[in-house]
Amino acid sequence: MLSQANISAQTPAGATLGAGGASFRLWAPEADAVYLHGIFGGQAFEALSDDRLLQKDARGYWTGFQDGARDGDRYRFWVEGKGSSGYKRDPRARELDPPNFPNCFGIVRPADGFPWHDRDFVTPDFSDMVVYQLHVGTFAISTANVCSTFLDVALKIPYLAGLGVNVLQPLPIDEQECNPNMGYGGADLFSPDFPYIAVSDLPAYLTKLNALYATKQKPGLALADIQSGPGQLKALVDLCHIHGIAVTFDVVYNHAGGFSVDGKLDDNCLYYIDRRINRGNNNDSLYFTDQDRGTGGLAFALWNQDVANFLIDNARYYVGEFHADGFRYDEISTLISTGQGSGWEFCRALTSNLRALRNGILQNAEFWPGRFADIPASAAPVVAAAASGGMGFDVVQHDGLRGALRGAVGAASGGANAGISMSAIAAALYPPGFDHGWRAVTCVENHDLVLAGRDPRLPALADGSNHRSWYARSRSRVANAILLTAPGIPQIFMGQEFLEEKPWDVLPNGPNLLSWSGLDDPDSTMQDHLRFTTDLIHLRRALPALRGDKVRAFHCSDHDRVIAYHRWREGSGDDIIVVASFAETTWYAYEIGFPSQGLWQERFNSDAYDHFVNPIVAGNGGGVVAEGRGMHGFAASAAIVIPANGVVVFAKG
Repeated sequence: MLSQANISAQTPAGATLGAGGASFRLWAPEADAVYLHGIFGGQAFEALSDDRLLQKDARGYWTGFQDGARDGDRYRFWVEGKGSSGYKRDPRARELDPPNFPNCFGIVRPADGFPWHDRDFVTPDFSDMVVYQLHVGTFAISTANVCSTFLDVALKIPYLAGLGVNVLQPLPIDEQECNPNMGYGGADLFSPDFPYIAVSDLPAYLTKLNALYATKQKPGLALADIQSGPGQLKALVDLCHIHGIAVTFDVVYNHAGGFSVDGKLDDNCLYYIDRRINRGNNNDSLYFTDQDRGTGGLAFALWNQDVANFLIDNARYYVGEFHADGFRYDEISTLISTGQGSGWEFCRALTSNLRALRNGILQNAEFWPGRFADIPASAAPVVAAAASGGMGFDVVQHDGLRGALRGAVGAASGGANAGISMSAIAAALYPPGFDHGWRAVTCVENHDLVLAGRDPRLPALADGSNHRSWYARSRSRVANAILLTAPGIPQIFMGQEFLEEKPWDVLPNGPNLLSWSGLDDPDSTMQDHLRFTTDLIHLRRALPALRGDKVRAFHCSDHDRVIAYHRWREGSGDDIIVVASFAETTWYAYEIGFPSQGLWQERFNSDAYDHFVNPIVAGNGGGVVAEGRGMHGFAASAAIVIPANGVVVFAKG
């Protein structure tokens, strides 16, 4: 029976299981009638009768309580409006049923009940983070020509933990109207994407997942725990946490998808959800405006508090139900341009709300200063506190170091006589204008940059004629080493760690899948680069000065293609010297300054990873002794060996 039992002003929107059934609530302020249809307790309800009619409140929300509704039941709303009548999907459905999409059912799912094991996990400090960005559908394909799933990615967690990354950032994972996809055109923000949900071989997956739990002395899951999409995503997050890896979700609040499936209007999505008359003005569509900045979708009507709350509730949903450790907010620059004042207010409300919900989560804004004439030319207000008029984000994506490093690698591909701007790298080591280096998320590859048809992967940029040559290998090592020893939160894109040469795309049967098989190849190139990246990440985590704010490029020579910089922690005696060279020959007896006299251990040498262990490594025999002749503003100096296209790291010891 459908009634108003258990309904109050606090009843959540969407479908919410409770004692004896489930409440349903849909925002459709101009609808004339909304009926709840579905299969509840094994019985189908599809009549347009008064006993299936939800009740409308003063704010335009339609509510009802369905006796006997249970986990796994299917439901949808029949909406009658002045413009049309028909089914609408619940925009807050925790899961959708794939058959007949887009005219499909939502699935009733509980908010809780998953047996979490992550009570002791603590989200890393921002300064300690190393982010790994991946696309769920192509990262860990286990069945040829079929997208990988949340569970496939979960089985790769030991690999990621061994690599040393401590933040996993998947591209958006919510339901998309087109598949396969990158994830940036969703219209069902609360539902996991169909291709990422495993539907077969669940017992085999369960055995493998429970083996991972056993290695951490944790009890295993039951089959019922992974039989839903939300359950599988929770298992992924849970296993990440017990392996020391935070999970930040990539969310898109600047626009929603194109509202079409197979070239036809998706009439069942939240676009014109109350079925008011469509006169061709998207400002009448309730959730959206007529604004777009080339996204292919429409900007949310953030001036409307119910729309803003819908998005804030979505973020709270990920934190509360999936234990999210933070977010990458896609294109906040677009959101501000399309939303203007309401965009600013939304950002303040969003960041403040989540900070109050759980302090310490990462709020990472993709904001490109000055991209549009009507947004700030600086990221400073983006990370300024909401209470002082800023947007309240913690960090921003930053392309300064990326541009300098990729520019140097590309220039180096021109040969020994090409000009390389080491001074540009020096200027970009610390993100200008920020109070902390970790305010900037830095990278040399990401999903936008190395998508097929755009810019090349690092080894292809380093040597366009031979992506596995010494030039490609060594130049890539230099760029990655500087990224991982500079201030900021370094971000690695899937495959970058093992010198993937191909671009990426979303096709599970395409030519650009990750070259996992190369790690088993007799040619050790990829294995060597993976070891290089792993050791470098662990070095960063072992040496606090590499994670701090302090950096000074004390020597920079465009002529020599050499840069040397000092990393330190104030008052600790924790000093690091990093020296990098894009020169094609080794520098011997190259004099540089050191902060103090005595032995400086050579803690890292990139040249060792060429045919590891490189039998002809150019290095410093494990360390150098700095003596009293001051240089470069320091009290001491030493003559060192800098390998060709190489990086050496010294620490006092």
